[in-house]
Amino acid sequence: MHAGGAARLRTVTLAVLTLSLTAAATGCGNDSGGQSGEVTVGIALPTTKQTRWIADGNNMEKLFKEQGYKTDKQYAEDSVEKQVEQVEAMIDRGDKLLIIGAVDGFELGDALQKASRAGVKVIAYDRLLLGSSNVDYYASFNNYKVGELQARYIIDKLGLKKGGNAGPYNIELFAGDANDNNVRGFFSGAMDTLNPFIEDGQLKVPSKQTRLSQVTTFKWQADIAQETMTTRLNDFYKGSSTVDAILAPNDGIARGLIKALKKDDYGTTAKPMPIITGQDAETESVNEIIAGEQSMTVYKDTRKLAEVAVKMAQDILSGKQPEINDKTGNDNGNKVVPAYLLAPVSVDKSNYKKLLVDSGYIKASDLN
Repeated sequence: MHAGGAARLRTVTLAVLTLSLTAAATGCGNDSGGQSGEVTVGIALPTTKQTRWIADGNNMEKLFKEQGYKTDKQYAEDSVEKQVEQVEAMIDRGDKLLIIGAVDGFELGDALQKASRAGVKVIAYDRLLLGSSNVDYYASFNNYKVGELQARYIIDKLGLKKGGNAGPYNIELFAGDANDNNVRGFFSGAMDTLNPFIEDGQLKVPSKQTRLSQVTTFKWQADIAQETMTTRLNDFYKGSSTVDAILAPNDGIARGLIKALKKDDYGTTAKPMPIITGQDAETESVNEIIAGEQSMTVYKDTRKLAEVAVKMAQDILSGKQPEINDKTGNDNGNKVVPAYLLAPVSVDKSNYKKLLVDSGYIKASDLN
């Protein structure tokens, strides 16, 4: 071989070796098949009016960034039309996977169809997407258990027992937005637990508002719940009659109810605050619990939910089968959506430090 040919051969060999080592180094430590840097994940969430959704978005964004993915995060501020536009724009921009916390689970059918045609997989986040076959996975909490925990807290604090003769105690019932599928799970879990005591007379509902259709709260708005509670107090709690317990579905609504109760002189020695439930362990409501105004909240560690959703997305984008733990319980009216459901936890004044502060979910400096 001529000297020039040998030199060219050495040059080519070194170039190939360099490219191989570079490719190997790029692949190391990237569990998404080396594609994460080229992939954008769309994150469509309902609102910034509830602090938990801000935390959800930030948690997912951080986790995706750590894995080398880009994110396209949008909040719809409770507007169905805006969320539809945001989701369709994500598809048009080439986002490879969508994680959607819906404003209204029924209203995204056309956008989901568009995603399917574009080959974009969809994960329903916290709220199940309804009426569409184009929902691939669902990441959430056990919603039935949330309602069960709220109801069980009321029962335990009032000292009710099956077949007992306690009370009768007055209770009022509230639920979230009618178009949020989770509301059905929450309310079913609560009412399956409370109904035996309503039926045997230990609990009474003076307003007679006991069906889900009667107690929903538009867009989970606290001011609407406050107005509703004020009306019920004026109409059904005359004279010495007082409310003993309120099934509040989340912390925001609980705070609205507390405002109505305070205006009616609850929270005094003569009229102590009723038992009031909640959900989401929001800092403002944990302070209400410390102050003795809200009784409990249901803690759903949204950091763990973000981890579940991000891992699902990584598996899908890597061609792997995501881990699920519920194959049968999440029928959206068109298909049963495979899901991974996390367990919620009851929190009150006795355990908030251990569960919320010691775990780093809430900073001690943010609490009273």
